[in-house]
Amino acid sequence: MRSVRFAITALAAVGLLATGCGSGEESSSEAPPAAAAGFTPPKIEPHKALGPGEGQVNIVAWAGYVEDGSNDKSVDWVSSFTKETGCKVNTKVGSTSDEMLNLMKTGQYDVVSASGDASLRLIAGGTVAPFNTSLTPNYAGIYPDLKNKPWNSVNGVPYGMPHGRGANMLMYNTKEVKPAPDSWSVVFDPNSPYKGKITAYDSPIYIADAALYLMSTKPELGIKDPYALDSKQLQAAVDLLKQQKPIIGEYWSDYTKAVQSFKSADTVAGTTWQVIANLVKAEKAPIETVLPKEGGTGWNDTWMVAANSKNPNCAYKWLNHIADPKVNAQATEYFGEAPSNPASCELTKDKKHCETYHAGDTEYWKKVHYWTTPIPQCLDGRTNVKCTDYAEWTRAWTEIKG
Repeated sequence: MRSVRFAITALAAVGLLATGCGSGEESSSEAPPAAAAGFTPPKIEPHKALGPGEGQVNIVAWAGYVEDGSNDKSVDWVSSFTKETGCKVNTKVGSTSDEMLNLMKTGQYDVVSASGDASLRLIAGGTVAPFNTSLTPNYAGIYPDLKNKPWNSVNGVPYGMPHGRGANMLMYNTKEVKPAPDSWSVVFDPNSPYKGKITAYDSPIYIADAALYLMSTKPELGIKDPYALDSKQLQAAVDLLKQQKPIIGEYWSDYTKAVQSFKSADTVAGTTWQVIANLVKAEKAPIETVLPKEGGTGWNDTWMVAANSKNPNCAYKWLNHIADPKVNAQATEYFGEAPSNPASCELTKDKKHCETYHAGDTEYWKKVHYWTTPIPQCLDGRTNVKCTDYAEWTRAWTEIKG
């Protein structure tokens, strides 16, 4: 596999979210989860009707999400879009969520492939507009469990087209780690026999992994959502990560280093993505992955349209195109994640792709807590306490790393 998810590093601070009037627009008929509520975004009207394309669309995206054949002639879902719509695609690759956020604020871009640790900031800042799903027929085919979620909607109003998804799993060396682990305790136990050979993801969002573990091991803390932590709960997660630090061999943000470290057995257990596991297995290293009994964190990216888009018709045409079963199959298989459209599973080159990435395994995804931007309004529905935001998580991560 030639492309992988690029690392998301430390992000910009999240301030108090803007308030204002709701959009009042119709959304999916599905009832929004309690966690979707919490703040009122600026009043921005979604695009009302689809007209002729403006001739171009400017996109900020993760590497591997917008391929036109220039990197690999066999990998191209942009040319067909331009041929069908007349919209030329101009792409800016964003290497971090923070960079994407800043690029979208310039007003020069129409579309962004936002991860859950940036999407609420884009919404709260009025940078992206509510999403009129009636203008994109392929929205109807998206898995229902990816619609109206806390990272892509607010108070039942959708803000974009769900893309691929993946879980952050536990990878371990089968020769070194015995018995086979079924819990994250192997990476959090300060007395772990694998001290110095444990790895962890290098980002403030990794605090959620600690919080998820504490949900099971210390229920008295009352953590219901690993992205909704009050000050006491955040401190507990920070304390756990400080306790973990002495057994960490290295933190990873560069996937190539993670692959090499597991290949050489310098690392024998830690957090990974399925695509990294595939690459390590391709090197004949003795590794396996598991989604531990406590569950795991993960991601589901969202294609969002700029509030001030100069090319809204081409933008909407792109969102519909990227959700087309054939295109969705190409994009998510190339990138290394589960497609968002179940019809894509019949169209992947690797007929076991959807099985490998658990595309339609509803029970599997119930165990995955997708990256969501921590905000002061508690995403678990609590109103009697203020939760910590990403700025506090960023400061805490700096303190943990030392």
